[in-house]
Amino acid sequence: MVATPIGNLADLSLRAIHVLARVDAVACEDTRNTGAVLTHLGLSKPLLALHAHNEAQAAQLVCARLAQGERVAYASDAGTPGVSDPGARLVAAVDAAGHRVVPIPGPSSALAALSAAGDPQAHGFAFEGFLPARGAQRRSALERVCASAAAQIVFESPHRIAELADELAARVPQRRLTLARELTKQFETIVTLAAQQLPGWLAADANRLRGEFVVVLHAQAPEAAGAGLDPAAQRLLQVLLRELPLKRAVALAAELGAAPRNLLYEAALAWRQAQGEGGEEEEGGDLTASSSPTGR
Repeated sequence: MVATPIGNLADLSLRAIHVLARVDAVACEDTRNTGAVLTHLGLSKPLLALHAHNEAQAAQLVCARLAQGERVAYASDAGTPGVSDPGARLVAAVDAAGHRVVPIPGPSSALAALSAAGDPQAHGFAFEGFLPARGAQRRSALERVCASAAAQIVFESPHRIAELADELAARVPQRRLTLARELTKQFETIVTLAAQQLPGWLAADANRLRGEFVVVLHAQAPEAAGAGLDPAAQRLLQVLLRELPLKRAVALAAELGAAPRNLLYEAALAWRQAQGEGGEEEEGGDLTASSSPTGR
């Protein structure tokens, strides 16, 4: 399993080059992309297409080659295979057939963004990858991401990045985030700011809406959960949260003039997370509690 560059070909490791030179064939997500990498290295290998639409069937072809004593590498289009990319089914099939799976570590856009985020609270992180495109699944995923006090890593496409920025600004306006755009490429951009500032930053230059995006929502210390509220508002919200569902407590506190609703909602989510409760399922069913972090 060979990790390949996410942009800059100089990021390909010496070990990856050695492996690609020695294998008998290379299975890959896109033969054109991997073929270009091999050409850059001066290598020529048989290429086997293995992508999201044929992974189960193509994995059996790889297993057949392994059974004949061949050595096969797998490379997805960019980054580490099996992480928001095909590869997991291939690994499972190869392992089930009794063959050895060897990871060749290397580039990862999620870890590259996290390393440049400068988040001292991020002692761990949850990797969400691409959020659902729309509807209740997207809302549920956003609520889960925003409710967690741990650092969250999200991928987003250029045609939805502005929408994501608006959603984060509304849900967690004071939370710090790092947006990494076009990592390792010519127009690489990395900026860290409060969520409420992101829509304006994107709107200031149309070029900022182009490319591939990684968003790191910084970790939040439990003691900072109510930092945007005065002591009286914090006390009122905590009392209401002990007696009412989260959204009702927030709505009542806002109606009583404790603070703006978005600040109250952010503080309530963080307090519930710090208490180990995560999000909350309301009677209307539009705020769900779940936690399914995946590593990258």
